[in-house]
Amino acid sequence: MKNLTIKEAREGLLNKDFSSVELTKSYIENIRKHEDLNAYITICEEKALELARKADEKIARGETSQTMLGIPIAMKDLFCTKGIRTTAGSKILENFIPPYESTVSQNLLDEGSIVLGKTNMDEFAMGSSNLTSYFGPVWTNFRKKSDPETKLVPGGSSGGSASAVSADLAIAATGSDTGGSIRQPAAFCGLVGIKPSYGVCSRYGMVAFASSLDQAGPITKTVEDAAIMLNAMASYDTKDSTSEKVDIPNYVDFIGQSVRGLKIGIAKQYTDGLNEENLNILENIRKLLEEAGCVFVDIDLQTTSYCLPAYYIIAPAEASSNLSRYDGVRYGHRCENPKNIEDLYVRSRSEGFGEEVKRRILTGTYVLSAGYYDAYYNRALKIRQMVKDDFKNNAFSKVDLILTMTTPTTAFGQNDPVTEDPVSMYLNDIFTVTVNIAGLPGMSIPAGLSSDGLPLGVQLIGNRFCESTIFKAAHVIEKCVEFEKLKREMIVA
Repeated sequence: MKNLTIKEAREGLLNKDFSSVELTKSYIENIRKHEDLNAYITICEEKALELARKADEKIARGETSQTMLGIPIAMKDLFCTKGIRTTAGSKILENFIPPYESTVSQNLLDEGSIVLGKTNMDEFAMGSSNLTSYFGPVWTNFRKKSDPETKLVPGGSSGGSASAVSADLAIAATGSDTGGSIRQPAAFCGLVGIKPSYGVCSRYGMVAFASSLDQAGPITKTVEDAAIMLNAMASYDTKDSTSEKVDIPNYVDFIGQSVRGLKIGIAKQYTDGLNEENLNILENIRKLLEEAGCVFVDIDLQTTSYCLPAYYIIAPAEASSNLSRYDGVRYGHRCENPKNIEDLYVRSRSEGFGEEVKRRILTGTYVLSAGYYDAYYNRALKIRQMVKDDFKNNAFSKVDLILTMTTPTTAFGQNDPVTEDPVSMYLNDIFTVTVNIAGLPGMSIPAGLSSDGLPLGVQLIGNRFCESTIFKAAHVIEKCVEFEKLKREMIVA
């Protein structure tokens, strides 16, 4: 029972080809077998098998309306799960057990999902490599042709989720995306990852990084699986003031629909500086979509160059505010034998946070400080509005979707030069942060292999709440590329 999709697993369960218990045990065995990937922080074997038994009982009674019934998935470790440890990849929450369930995880449970465990992640979702976790780095299950000995990162911050799905340690997984943290690891691992429009999935019970940017979404093997899982995750939520009260269509209905006449934009700002390999991938996808009836339009998004600097002001500023609650008093790590209250605060936070988190807290505190607020944070907010207007007036007034690469590079190793320079790491988000800044939906779809045999992904960006249009075009790309056949050429560790 390997390489199953949600759709295939559901069909197998309903046809009684296997039971949910058998399926769940198979994935748990695989998790144990591949502990070297470090994809999971916490494995929920007993709870998972209990849910699987209940799923089998429902199937036996013919109660099969739940869309995720009996499907084993992985949960990124920043979704609070009642009675199950939730760490956000940080020492400061190493032993935190939430007394409540996040809305996203509850929605998935309500649809019959089996949660296998909590996946590893960059600490507090801050990173593009999954090297910043307190619980150690996560690795992919494949290697470069030119260097098969070097372990590769799965991207971040949802790297544990991407690694788990790629290596068959879960059928699908949840992720969160603040500046590309679903789409980048999906691209690195040859998977489908969608960040929906801001407000489609509730943030209640998600450990916050940057509240105005964070959004939950699925990481799956296929576009149809992403549609199934996003439908299960999405909902309006009165407990989340940023949740949007919009009609959620059945995204699966858009799989296989015609894209004839669909207008797709390519902005020069997203192609300037791309290497030949990436340009060839983009050109190939363009031809495939044109053959399917899409019309391509050149667009000009002049605010693109401002997005990354604005993001790395807004995100750290909000992070410094959100992470101020971890003070060693109410919950989380507390230092031993503090001399006074100030010593308690300083030592608890110094011991509990990793270097990347400290770097972003310091940056955020600086840009919010008196004398710098207007020069940095307030200006970044004005740029955010300019970016939104740019997409509205110069893009989606002319096109239905925008096509870009998802990342400028393929997966890299721990000792790659890019990992030694924080700014170089931040530049990995260059094609993805615009989507978060503007609150738009974006999906990464596997588009081919590099000359080194590593996955390359393209990104489709849609207008707000137009995920259905993305699903239509993404399915065409998936069908034409046939990435499953290309994967046979990859070196599996």
